[in-house]
Amino acid sequence: MELLETVRRFNRTVTQRVGALDDEYLSRGRPLGQARLLWEIGPAGAEVAALRARLGLDAGYLSRLLRALEADGLVVVGVGTSGDARVREASLTDAGRAEWAILDSASDDLAHSILGPLSDTQRSRLATAMAEVERLLLASMVELTVCPPVDPRARACLRAYARELSQRFDDGFDTGVSRPVDDEDLTPPRGVFLLATLSGEPVGCGALKLHRDAPAEIKRVWVSGTVRGLGLGRRILTTLEHHAAEAGHHSVRLDTNRNLTEAIALYRSTGYKEVPAFNDEPYAHHWFEKHL
Repeated sequence: MELLETVRRFNRTVTQRVGALDDEYLSRGRPLGQARLLWEIGPAGAEVAALRARLGLDAGYLSRLLRALEADGLVVVGVGTSGDARVREASLTDAGRAEWAILDSASDDLAHSILGPLSDTQRSRLATAMAEVERLLLASMVELTVCPPVDPRARACLRAYARELSQRFDDGFDTGVSRPVDDEDLTPPRGVFLLATLSGEPVGCGALKLHRDAPAEIKRVWVSGTVRGLGLGRRILTTLEHHAAEAGHHSVRLDTNRNLTEAIALYRSTGYKEVPAFNDEPYAHHWFEKHL
């Protein structure tokens, strides 16, 4: 309860201090939701679907916000530059770009008003604390879902995984040389593919092969560099272990390359013990197992 109250108290203080409760955010005659959406559209414009994912907005609410900005002559919504009629894009009018510039300046003024009353030491402490809070909030926004390995987002993660291994392994990485992991192996009931997304964008993955007469096997664990340091790798690993346990497995195992030092440290810190080789993976130097 103490943790919950701390979060609630923080939320109340922040919303009050940044003016989120005001009917006219930054004294611009519109509430925070409209102002934030105008800012996110920006001078370059943005696809409506991307705005929805980025801001985590309900489609109906987003439409109402866009209509309000259109009625004020600040935004136009139409077919995107791709020419695909299914892809709608929001862009700023001349008046919208002028309003965006004013919001930009007013946002600087708000930041100055927060820092102004503080000493240099307090400003540094606040900035450091804000950066940490931002990272932890981002970590809490990452969603993990079971996903078909043929999903385009899953494929994007697997391509990024292969690219990184190619850069980090001594002799590169070729999926045709590595032991095969078929889509069927990562689809229930034979396995699980786990996808991590942040604001709708894929940022990590992990997979699990559920062998009949052997421990479950963890494969394809990857985390984007944009979210490293947020504990996502550990979270993916733990979730895969839970899936293995729910499927009736009492242990999980995995193999890894000696150059993936961060992964090896993660495995050891989470209870994995090194064991003799249990497969002939040509890129593996270490084999690990953990009892669940």
